[in-house]
Amino acid sequence: MNNRTFTLSEANALLPQLKEDLSQLQGLVKQFEDLYLELQKKKANTEPAFFYEEDDMDPYFELEGQLDFLKLEADLLIGNFARKGVLLKMINPGLIDFPAVLNGEDVLICWKEGEEAITHYHGWHDGFNGRKPIPDA
Repeated sequence: MNNRTFTLSEANALLPQLKEDLSQLQGLVKQFEDLYLELQKKKANTEPAFFYEEDDMDPYFELEGQLDFLKLEADLLIGNFARKGVLLKMINPGLIDFPAVLNGEDVLICWKEGEEAITHYHGWHDGFNGRKPIPDA
């Protein structure tokens, strides 16, 4: 894991790129969910005793392959957050934590989707419910 810490200005400077990455990830999640539902419907509408010959195409192969590809893309995007040193806590709605030091204490400055800038922090074990305003933010 990356042991980087962020200042408030560094975190806010990185925020536009993270918002873009998050939006892309949310789009992939939506595509995955829609495709997964389509696959489940297709399976539900297939006769339980359906068997296919050796030369027949697996009726789920294409959808399952697309799901695998979307998962791979999402995993790569999620990994990008970690490589940048931030903690992606939630995809929908987006919630991102940035390790930081505030008044000599290790904390997480946090951003929630919909906020224009980062203005809150919480302790490592406090979670989102323990959010407090950053003084002078």
